[in-house]
Amino acid sequence: MRNIIRTKAVELSTIPAIAYKQKIQQGSAIKILRLDQDVSAVSTIDKRTGETVPYGKVDSALFPAEAFEEAAELTCGAPYTARGNIVVDVSKYEPTTEEELPEESIDMVDSDEYNAFVERYSDEKGRMNYALMNKDFMQFAAKSKVFSQMVADKADADDILMFIVKSRATFITNKKTSLEDKEVSALIETLDEIDPRSAFKELKAYIRKQLSRS
Repeated sequence: MRNIIRTKAVELSTIPAIAYKQKIQQGSAIKILRLDQDVSAVSTIDKRTGETVPYGKVDSALFPAEAFEEAAELTCGAPYTARGNIVVDVSKYEPTTEEELPEESIDMVDSDEYNAFVERYSDEKGRMNYALMNKDFMQFAAKSKVFSQMVADKADADDILMFIVKSRATFITNKKTSLEDKEVSALIETLDEIDPRSAFKELKAYIRKQLSRS
């Protein structure tokens, strides 16, 4: 059984089911597996709103919107890892075909940089502490001459974000070479998907504020 990039499974209270968030090519998705019968359903997560959007046919009687909302809330902040797929054994029910998820994009979950961020910025419950990460990144930016010059030059906010994340990733992993831009973009995307409300919300606001002052 191949591993997939997903969070730990959580148990829902709205329906008898377990759920997890999985990384897919378009971003991330919530998969719910009923415990009382052999059926599952999938919703993707809108990157702009953080809301779940049904993927394929979803029986609302078996998988109400509240269940997806609960699953999204319970998995919010939980880091991705490579894990085996989950099979629910409900022998008294006839098996049905599960809804297949789209293919995954560039995998940064196994990278040194992603795992270093997870280790450094996770709380005692294993959830990402974005407040701590944003504070650390903003403190780095405040002391960086390159950041100051990029702000003075009115560089694009996304380019500045890329520079900060790349610099911190290189420092935290103690590497002599930095990630390529496409890898940094994939790393940012992966961290952002853990919390649809944006892993770098405070940092992005800080960058915009500094740009408005220059």
